[in-house]
Amino acid sequence: YSSAVQKFSQTLQSFQFDFIGDTLTDDEINIAESFKEFAELLHEVELERSMMVQNASDLLIKPLENFRKEQIGFTKERKKKFEKDGEKFYSMLDRHLHLSSKKKESQLQEADLQVDKERHNFFESSLEYVYQIQEVQESKKFSIVEPVLAFLHSLFTYNNLTVELTQDFLPYKQQLQLSLQNTRNHFSSTREELEDLKKRMKEAPLTCKLPGQPTIEGYLYTQEKWALGISWVKYYCQYEKEAKTLRMTPIDQKPGAKQGTLDLTLKSCVRRKTDSIDKRFCFDIETNERSGTITLQALSEANRRLWMEAMDGKEPIYHSPITKQEEMELNEVGFKFVRKCINAVETKGITTEGVYRTVGSNIQVQKLLNAFFDPKCPGDVDLQSGDWDIKTITSSLKFYLRNLSEPVMTYKLHKELVQAAKSENLDYRLGAIHALVYKLPDKNREMLELLIQHLVNICEHSRENLMSPSNMGVIFGPTLMRAQEDTVAAMMNIKFQNIVVEILIEHFGKIYSGPPEDTTAPPVPPPRVAARRHKPITISKRPLRERPLFFDASVEESGAERLGQTPNGGGVEAPKPLHRSRLPAPRPGGDEPGRPPAESRSQLRAEPELGKLVSRLQDGGAKPAGRAANGVVTSPALRTATLQNRRPAPRPGIYGRDGDCDSVPKPRSHGDKPVITRPPVRPPDPPCRTPIPPKLEQRPDLIAGTAEEMPSSV
Repeated sequence: YSSAVQKFSQTLQSFQFDFIGDTLTDDEINIAESFKEFAELLHEVELERSMMVQNASDLLIKPLENFRKEQIGFTKERKKKFEKDGEKFYSMLDRHLHLSSKKKESQLQEADLQVDKERHNFFESSLEYVYQIQEVQESKKFSIVEPVLAFLHSLFTYNNLTVELTQDFLPYKQQLQLSLQNTRNHFSSTREELEDLKKRMKEAPLTCKLPGQPTIEGYLYTQEKWALGISWVKYYCQYEKEAKTLRMTPIDQKPGAKQGTLDLTLKSCVRRKTDSIDKRFCFDIETNERSGTITLQALSEANRRLWMEAMDGKEPIYHSPITKQEEMELNEVGFKFVRKCINAVETKGITTEGVYRTVGSNIQVQKLLNAFFDPKCPGDVDLQSGDWDIKTITSSLKFYLRNLSEPVMTYKLHKELVQAAKSENLDYRLGAIHALVYKLPDKNREMLELLIQHLVNICEHSRENLMSPSNMGVIFGPTLMRAQEDTVAAMMNIKFQNIVVEILIEHFGKIYSGPPEDTTAPPVPPPRVAARRHKPITISKRPLRERPLFFDASVEESGAERLGQTPNGGGVEAPKPLHRSRLPAPRPGGDEPGRPPAESRSQLRAEPELGKLVSRLQDGGAKPAGRAANGVVTSPALRTATLQNRRPAPRPGIYGRDGDCDSVPKPRSHGDKPVITRPPVRPPDPPCRTPIPPKLEQRPDLIAGTAEEMPSSV
């Protein structure tokens, strides 16, 4: 599992996002860098996990194996020697007892000396065997528990790290979720525009509109009057909207005719009434070069609509319930309509959940607009009455703004506003948009201020209506701004239109407090050569935390390895047991809510006493006191268990139903260290006595002699 996670982490580290467009939003930058943050987080967790697994071998398995080999194995050797010397002594003693008393005195004395010598060897073997049994029985109490305790310390250190990483990850997760939600909203808004564009392109497949090329181009038929009558000539036409120039190239040119390409400057364009001509799809244009009107025939109704939109023809927006040209401008009736809608929303719908995001009925919207913009009594509609719900009012306001002949923020400034939103310099964004707002015509700036003030009021109630500045930007970005040419590239810039509106809402007070000192926009910053000023969000980096040295290395080597650590704690070399040069440090200013108190967390960290214990285990068990391999001077007191608290054995027979006894401590107060006590499974054994080999138990006189002959040093 750990290996699979490591491979997954490497995949995330090397993964690269591909984006369409020349610039990324701040949210897209956060998303693009998120996999690297995930990879570092997984790497740090798996690094600590691998160290924990290695600690299981170095701190638990190896010390227990060493105890078994060195202590228990040595005891078995003592037992063999004792049995061998015992057999030898008893056999000699039997032979000695069978000696005849009639033998010479010198022979008897020599036999007595040999028996005394074997008896002394046997006594030494028995004493060494008994002493070794006693040493094993006593030392196993701490030599076996200490490795388990050290391993548990390593295990809880790993768990403590994952808890602290989780606490550090939560703020990053919330910010990333916000970026994901904003990006999803931009995607939804862009997808709707792209679907609408695709639908329009299917309706008029012969019309091509490309950026940097003629605004619109395609085939048109021109009515030409001759002496003998009227004829229709087919032309390939290219119209440049900015220069208002129309280039007409004849297709079916008659042989010998001198007719060539015509370059005309457009003055006006008017739809031709159907009942005034016997041809369909016709419209009239006036030019500076020719007197009178020129009648053109498009290929279809949809094709005629596109030509007239490009030429600013006097043709209503397709399917628009507003039918009069003067009603498509920012006139007095339009301002009255916007103010009435704003007053109605702020009076009875400002806390409505999803206000402006929820769409009203299209039939009701058309009914409201037709009633309000009725030429006989314009504006004579009471929006405060119960006849109009909030969804209908908000949808009508958005429809009116979107179907103006020119958007509130004008076609002229559209490109500059988008470029300002694309800037990586946050100060430049605000400064450029601030300056461009005051380049708008007076009516447009007044309408924009009216709308943005209203959106600010809406966002102030975001806890109730759940509409943040980012959400309002997604809704009103395409409403207040739109490109003059419908292209896929223009659709991809919708997310930056949303950012412009979001900036206007967030900095309304500064922008509308007055024009900037210099009314011109700041110069465009040079291309990026250094790091982006708006840095992507990251998981919080914790400062280094000191930790005692638990392995065979010098302090200087430890410092060198600390320098080789990555910012998130990953090392270049293979991990060493319980060695992390950087661990999560306690945060300044106390404990955070929901986290364990500092006292309980500190018990899981490297305590000096436990550090000495682990150091002694890794040095191979019990060693003479003195200077350890890592240069730390240890005292003889370290050979005793530092964490053992001697407690009297609980008395049998006094446990209640819940396993309580009178020796169990009372509930500890805050700050006291916990003491783990467990009721014994069986009553304690009687007072321990030194184990005696079976053969010695049969010879009490030998045991007594052993005590008399035991050296004082022993």
